[in-house]
Amino acid sequence: MNWKAVLVVYRKELKDQLRDRRTIISTIVLPTVIMPLFLFGFGTVMSKIVRQAQDEATSVMVLHAAGAPELVQALKADRKFRVVPEAADYKQRIADKKLRVALDLPQDFDAAIARGEAPRVGVLYYEGEIKSGIGVRDLEAFLRRHRDGILEQRLKARGLPPGFAQPFEMERKNVAPPEKVGGATLGGLIPYFIILLCFSGAMYPAMDLTAGEKERGTMETLLCSPTARLNIVLGKFLTVLTASVATIGFALLSMAVTASLGGRLFLGGSGVTTAALSRTPAAAPLPTFDPAGLLGVLAMVAPVAIFAAALLLAVSLFAKSYKEAQSYAGPMILLAIIPAVFGLLPGIELTAKTSLIPILNLSLVCKEMLSGTWNWPFIALIFGSSCLYAAGALVACVRLFNRESVLFRA
Repeated sequence: MNWKAVLVVYRKELKDQLRDRRTIISTIVLPTVIMPLFLFGFGTVMSKIVRQAQDEATSVMVLHAAGAPELVQALKADRKFRVVPEAADYKQRIADKKLRVALDLPQDFDAAIARGEAPRVGVLYYEGEIKSGIGVRDLEAFLRRHRDGILEQRLKARGLPPGFAQPFEMERKNVAPPEKVGGATLGGLIPYFIILLCFSGAMYPAMDLTAGEKERGTMETLLCSPTARLNIVLGKFLTVLTASVATIGFALLSMAVTASLGGRLFLGGSGVTTAALSRTPAAAPLPTFDPAGLLGVLAMVAPVAIFAAALLLAVSLFAKSYKEAQSYAGPMILLAIIPAVFGLLPGIELTAKTSLIPILNLSLVCKEMLSGTWNWPFIALIFGSSCLYAAGALVACVRLFNRESVLFRA
């Protein structure tokens, strides 16, 4: 192996890729633009949608309203609700999003309460629909206030203090530091995006430097040059790796700038949505991460980037046309994303077995490091196995490049 020849091939291929519009778009433009659009655009749109849904009066249909005149009157007096006439097709109306919620009361609601019974009240809604979820939250809060009012009247009639029925109060207090909260909340998403960008950034250069050259007829000319094939394939590999690393770098830079400029708009949509559908308002600060964890993530991504570059280069080299290479590389990226998605599941923990599964181990260990947890035996095992997988993919790529049946498939 001649490193001088490798660098010559690398510089030549890098210049060609910088002239390729598709590579520039996939490596620089998309990572730089996607993050602001995702963080600002999605957060702003979701905030506007949820705020608009909160400002609108919740349409409520009360079933058997004749049995609870006092409750219905209080419901009509509340500006958050708009009571609609009772109809038999209330379930279909909720499913068609024409009605947010329905309140199913017993026919003798007031009479049952007067007898000292506890009648069951049903709140019918559309699970997963934002406006219906907001309506459920508001209606349940109204029913709790109405129930507390009845309880207060009963205690007052018996000469008992208001706190008699509630001997103690509960309060949630978070004791985890902000970096652990941020790592647990979003620590799995950052490796997911990095893995996706790692493979997508390497895809187009890998296809262009192999299958693309086959279609253009320049592969034979390159092989006729007075240098070993090992130097050629390593030069191409370094070009693909550069594109992959550049994609990650531009994406992280864009994410950092967007988050610093955007403030609370960073993940604002999800925060507003969570607050809208929960019983208590969300006043949690913006999730933070351990700064050393970010550096650890970049270090752990390095062998995965090598693995992605070598794997996509080998797969694309096997194809005899650019179109065929696309049909191979697309499913390859999907297969790489699946383990990263499993890393987001709450039941998947970092163990010795999961430390040996490619991509999944990166997702799990990055989440731990961003939370400030450094399990050094697992980190060493994951880094070593990732380097081993990367070396295996690179060796397979070199062997394929030395096979005439692969380079000149008919």
